[in-house]
Amino acid sequence: MKKTTLLNSEVSYVIAKLGHFDALTVCDAGLPIPAGTQRIDLAVSKGIPGFMDTVRAIAAEMEIDSVEIAEEMRSASPALHEELLAALRRLSEDITVTHVPHESFKANTKNSVAIVRTGEFTPYANVTLKSGVVF
Repeated sequence: MKKTTLLNSEVSYVIAKLGHFDALTVCDAGLPIPAGTQRIDLAVSKGIPGFMDTVRAIAAEMEIDSVEIAEEMRSASPALHEELLAALRRLSEDITVTHVPHESFKANTKNSVAIVRTGEFTPYANVTLKSGVVF
């Protein structure tokens, strides 16, 4: 059995395959997932698992270079937006954060290696994590 925080084998496998700048999206229960993009569906029921719990578990195993967030998250879900930014700052002050319109965010998810769907019901609870390198 794995010792690290992230126990989900599918998510772990995807992270192990990522190269520099490859993208992995973590989304709420409602984000449309493009055809042809791998879906890792963790959603069990409303709020389970939560967005931030999932992001923290993934971030414990993934080297993150930058992230993309929908602009709308700032105004629609300000507490979650600040919690996400604080968690990213705790990982590294060097993580670049880019805000884009939600429609652009959704279109950009087609470039993700995989999308991890949570049970989160908070509006705009989505983030695309772009892989860094450990050397």
